[in-house]
Order: sequence, then C-alpha cells, then structure tokens
Amino acid sequence: MSIEVNNETDYEVDESEFALLAKFVFEAMHIHPLTELSILFVDTDAMSDLHVQWMDLEGPTDVMSFPMDELRPGTESSVTPAGLLGDIVLCPTVAADQAAGAGHSTIEELLLLTTHGILHLLGYDHAEPEEEKEMFALQRHLLLTFLASRQS
Repeated sequence: MSIEVNNETDYEVDESEFALLAKFVFEAMHIHPLTELSILFVDTDAMSDLHVQWMDLEGPTDVMSFPMDELRPGTESSVTPAGLLGDIVLCPTVAADQAAGAGHSTIEELLLLTTHGILHLLGYDHAEPEEEKEMFALQRHLLLTFLASRQS
C-alpha cells in the first residue's frame, strides 16, 4: 500500500494518522493493498488556486479529490484491482473554521474530510439526496469505526 501524505502548510499534522485512516478505509472498502493514494495539505492561497482552476469557484474550499484510475470499491471475495486511486487535497485553515462551527477539533474535521475525499475517489457523490444519504452514512460509519479502533 502506498499512501503518501505531505504537508505544505504551517499547520501541524500527524501525517501517520492520516495514512492509518486511509489504510483503514482501503481495508473496509476492499481496495487492493498495492493501490496508491496521495494526501496533500495546502494553505488557503494554493487551495483557492485549485478551486478556481478545477471548479471555477472563487475562494478556498475544505477538500478536493482528483481521481486517477476510476477505481471502485471491491467486495470481501473480490478486491478492487491495484492502481492509482488519486489525490486528496485538504486545507487545514478552512477545516479549522468548519470544526469550530461544528464543535469538534480541527484534526477530527480533517479526518472526516479525508474519509470524504477517499469516498469521492471511489465514485461516491452527494449531488442527489439518495446519494448524499448513502455517502454520508458510509463516511460516518467509517470514521467512527476508525476512531473507536484507535482508542482501543
């Protein structure tokens, strides 16, 4: 499993925690262990540039996902083929603002956004109400299960 985590910000991030989360989600979603993923933390200027370039929207956003090989979740009996899942780009400054509004820590918000980003890379979306319900329930289940496993 190749999970690369890079932090290009001044915000302190335990990069190993995000690699562990990604590994947990890969296992839960039956993703081949040789699949590659990149997680990148950027400042608001870099995120704003990406947001304009790829979404034609002004200002920074919390997370952006860039799928590569269009991999989809596997099953217990058939893992997804190995490949390049893609890139997730996160902005800790935006996440900190959202976390304050939601009443939890910035790290919890960044872990949530990482899970969200991985699900987008796996083809999940939330444009329609049923899609949103499915994606957000799975996101919640994965994150809470991961956090519970870390406390044990």
